[in-house]
Amino acid sequence: MVEPAAAAPAVASDASAAAPDAEFVQLFTRHQRRLYLYILSQVPSPLAAEEILQDANVVIWSKSRQFQPGTNFLAWCTQIANFEILKYRTRRKRDRLTFSDEFIQQVAEEALERSDELERRRSALVHCIQKLRPSDRELIQLRYAPGETGKNLAEALGRPANSVYQSLGRIRRALWECVQRRLAAET
Repeated sequence: MVEPAAAAPAVASDASAAAPDAEFVQLFTRHQRRLYLYILSQVPSPLAAEEILQDANVVIWSKSRQFQPGTNFLAWCTQIANFEILKYRTRRKRDRLTFSDEFIQQVAEEALERSDELERRRSALVHCIQKLRPSDRELIQLRYAPGETGKNLAEALGRPANSVYQSLGRIRRALWECVQRRLAAET
């Protein structure tokens, strides 16, 4: 998945629009991925989530002076994102397939509740991928490249498909076990 850019929106250059302080910028940058994933849990596509994230970032940046240091930055940002999601959904009401606001809110709440756990799992997976032998790491990266299939990969490598699938299965098991050990060690 392509991560959305965490670039800060432009701020008016007049004296009344002071730039946010370093702590705000650090929190803003640190929470971009989680905010993106929160938004993505409520909209039909990554492109829509990126668009909403940009709109939310503009509002977050413009309201930076309203954030109370020491409070939950992600909760504050998700409230702003919720309003942007509602605006998006209002614009998209003409689509034939829409979900109820209650359903979307329920999915969003669950996504937010699970975001810490999912982030720990993602971090453990990144660590475990780095521990793989270079040839195994390359095979996994090639297989999960956008649009790639096991069959196409086998042809490109000049290996039988069954051999590639067996290797991928072994690597996946090793990654799963590594992630499980790493998570167990954290608790």
